[in-house]
Amino acid sequence: MTAPVNDDAATIRVEGVSKRYGDQYAVREVDLTMAPGECVAMVGHNGAGKSSLIKLMLGLTTPTEGGIRVLGGDPSSAAASHIRRQVGFLPENVAFHPNMTGRETLDFYAKLKGAPRHGNDALFERVGLEPAAVKRRVGTYSKGMRQRLALAQALLGGPKVLFLDEPTTGLDPALRQSFYEIVGHLRDAGTTVLLCSHALTELEGQADRVVVMNRGRKVADGSLATLRSLAQLPVRIRLTLPSGDIDTLAARIGEGASVTRLAGGVVELACANDDKVDLVRRISCDGPPASRLDIADIEIVQPSLDEMYAHFLRREAAE
Repeated sequence: MTAPVNDDAATIRVEGVSKRYGDQYAVREVDLTMAPGECVAMVGHNGAGKSSLIKLMLGLTTPTEGGIRVLGGDPSSAAASHIRRQVGFLPENVAFHPNMTGRETLDFYAKLKGAPRHGNDALFERVGLEPAAVKRRVGTYSKGMRQRLALAQALLGGPKVLFLDEPTTGLDPALRQSFYEIVGHLRDAGTTVLLCSHALTELEGQADRVVVMNRGRKVADGSLATLRSLAQLPVRIRLTLPSGDIDTLAARIGEGASVTRLAGGVVELACANDDKVDLVRRISCDGPPASRLDIADIEIVQPSLDEMYAHFLRREAAE
């Protein structure tokens, strides 16, 4: 269930990694490989192991078992300072000194990271912090402004690897869109991005792969198309029909699909993904023109990431 990545090109390689605290596993037997220019979304409930795995890849903790390589080296080693300068991190819970201004805060972190400060103005503009806000004390910032400042901090030095833990918390829809545009530009420039979020719906279309975590284990890994193929959840076809045609639809579709009436003259059919084209053909094309259904609108709804996530958790619990 893991998408293959060329090991020679991998920026992150996690092999058989477990992290145990006493008798409790935070991460258990995880394998994960990521390539340059790849955005991977890691999803899972609280306690699934996402943040623990990020801490291991950052070198903040060390594995109980297995090994981790980031940009070719061990991120937890004493000699890994050159690796850390090429890694950006936006944590789930952001805390800055409230009496420092936005500019002072970013200058401070640039100095810690050894990154030049002359590009900070461009970073502020990139994350949507206006010059007036940059001069204000962070203690006066809204949650969304602090989140944007944290993103600017993570982008210091143009990282080759970027870890983002719940990065859109506190952002309005427009700023979320702007954030994902930034992520897209970074990915196109070759940055490896690992994105953790509870907001599964907004991840669709943003990540090249999705990794599903549960109780410290990786239970699925692949593109949305791959996960849909693995899950084998039904596709929903929604038709808007005149009321008279609704009564004849069941006879037309035959076996292999369920029919549900929705409001506004909409009928929803559920079928296997491999059957959807044949079903649409039977509904709209079969028979002489006089007997064909009058379809005002048609919509094909694929299983959402939320639905697939719930499916994989149910399957894991059953096993």
